[in-house]
Amino acid sequence: MSNRSIIALVALAVVVFLATQTFYTVNPTIQVLVRQFGAIVGDPKTQPGLYAKIPLVQDIQRIDRRLLDYEAEEFEIIAGDQKRLVVDAYARYRINNAKTFAQTVPGGEPALRGLLDSLINSEIRGVLSSVPLHMVLTDRREALMEEITRRVDGKTKDLGVQTVDVRIKRADLPQANSQSVYNRMKTDREREAGQLRAEGDEEKARITATADREVAVIKADAGLKAQVLKGEADAEATTVYAKAFSKDKDFYAFYRRMEAYKQAFGAGGATMILTPDTDFFRFFNAPPPEIAK
Repeated sequence: MSNRSIIALVALAVVVFLATQTFYTVNPTIQVLVRQFGAIVGDPKTQPGLYAKIPLVQDIQRIDRRLLDYEAEEFEIIAGDQKRLVVDAYARYRINNAKTFAQTVPGGEPALRGLLDSLINSEIRGVLSSVPLHMVLTDRREALMEEITRRVDGKTKDLGVQTVDVRIKRADLPQANSQSVYNRMKTDREREAGQLRAEGDEEKARITATADREVAVIKADAGLKAQVLKGEADAEATTVYAKAFSKDKDFYAFYRRMEAYKQAFGAGGATMILTPDTDFFRFFNAPPPEIAK
């Protein structure tokens, strides 16, 4: 390769290097600060496009301009009624003043997250330690979260950061307390169940007693009605028998004796020892004259 070619390649490499050190792009999710010897020059570049800077003298710092999320470390607090509570919180924030942020938080976003953790922890303790536990678990929680967000935002504003929202994802009792509460709830439910079973047994006994009494009354009424009907039937039968007997006494006596013979001789296996001249066989020996005719 000739010396001219080598010089051309070196010149091309220098041009490319200077171009990469001179031009930079800004996309819609990023804001860019230009630094010269460490000091910030001008305002942040927020409009998307291609920009230029002085090569080797100036450099750039890219800062996210989107709405960001931060998950705080789980920590334990004591509520206003001295109840212990384990809190798991998160925050949503935006770097709305890149120049102030770069000057007050030299470590960038990693350092900001450490500051947010401390601020969120402190403000949640400050607000929740003044209210009883039940307020954290009811609809009053919304107002508490707004107050915490306002306090955190008031402190991050000086850092060029807007805290949009702080929320508690989970608020539980410590494990030991949770087991104690669970045991107490279990005991209460068992007591309520026992009371309900006792009330059910009492209601069952009452219903059974009422039903038995109603059955006894119905049976008594039915028995009385049956006796009345039976008496009326017997009276009517007696009347019919009396009328029939009064019309033909001999035939009625003969008919009754035949029924007696039928019942006596129709019983299987029955044995009777009677003399032939007994009154039972009177119609066998000498039937009534009306029948003989």
